[in-house]
Amino acid sequence: MSTPPAGTTKKRLFSRNDYLAPLPIPTGEKPSDVLNTIWRKNEVFLDIGNYSIGSAVMVLWPMAMLFLLMSYITPDPLMWGGALIIIGIPTLFLIQGLFRDVPLPVRFNRQRREVCVPREDGEYWIVPWESVTAAATQQSSVSQAGKATMGLLIIGFENPDPQAKEDNKHFWFGFNCGGGTTAMALWECMRSYMEIGPDAVEDQTARFDRSKGIWATYLDDLIKAAKLRGWFITALWEGFCGIFIFNTLLIDVLERWKLNPPPELPYPDIIEWSKPLPPEQWAERSPELEVAIATREAELAVIRKSA
Repeated sequence: MSTPPAGTTKKRLFSRNDYLAPLPIPTGEKPSDVLNTIWRKNEVFLDIGNYSIGSAVMVLWPMAMLFLLMSYITPDPLMWGGALIIIGIPTLFLIQGLFRDVPLPVRFNRQRREVCVPREDGEYWIVPWESVTAAATQQSSVSQAGKATMGLLIIGFENPDPQAKEDNKHFWFGFNCGGGTTAMALWECMRSYMEIGPDAVEDQTARFDRSKGIWATYLDDLIKAAKLRGWFITALWEGFCGIFIFNTLLIDVLERWKLNPPPELPYPDIIEWSKPLPPEQWAERSPELEVAIATREAELAVIRKSA
C-alpha cells in the first residue's frame, strides 16, 4: 500500500488530503483528543479506542431536539417522516452497537516504538511505529443549502507477515473528526505521545473513574467549569446546552455501561509486551526520522516567525 510521504498535500476541486505519516513528523498542531479516543495512557503505552458513544449522541440528540421544535412550530406529518428517516435509522444502528462487544483498542508502545493492532479471531499484529500511515482527508459538497464539508483522520497499518493473504495485508480505521487541522490535532495525540512523551498529551481518562454517581459527577464538572469560565457561561453551556442540547447525562450513562472500564488487550504475550523496559533497552528513532523531524521543526520555526 503506497502512501505519499508525510507533509504531502493533494488538493482537488472538492477534496483535500494531507498525508501525515509514514515518518511521523510534527504537523504544527497542538495535540487535542477531540473525540475522547484515549482510553489509557501511561509511561509505556497509549490505548486508542474507536468506539465513541458520546459523539453519536451529541450528533443525534440535537437533531432530535431540532425536529421536535420544528414540529411544534409547524406541525406536519412530513416532518415526522423526515425525522424517522434522518434520525431513526442512525439511532437503530446506535442501539445495535450498544449490544455488541466494544472493539479492542490499538496500543501504541513508546518504549518499544511498536503498535499492537488487534484483529479478528484473537489475532494481532505488532507493527513498527514508523511504518504507520496517517492522512487527514476532507470532502466538500455544494447544494442549495450551501457548502458542506466532511472529513476523517485515517490511520493505516501493514501486516508484518510477508506470507499474509491479500485480504489480510492491510488494516485501517477512521475517526470522523472533520479532517483538516482537527484531524491533525487528533493525530498529534498519538505522534506526540510516541515522539515526545506522555506529558505532551492531555487526556480525559479521568472520566473512567466512576466512583461517584451520575449527578454527583455532573455537579463536580459544573464546579470545575465555573472556576474556569464563571457561573454564567457554565450555566449556559454545561448547564442548558449540556443537558438539553447534547444530553451529557445520557452520554455518561452509556459510557458507564460500555466503557467502565475500557476493554483490555487479552493476549498473554501483549501483557508481557506492555510491561516497562529499562531505559537502556528503549528503541530509538531511525536516522531517517531524526532528519525528517529536524527539517520539519525548522520549517515550522520559520512559519511561526513570519506569522
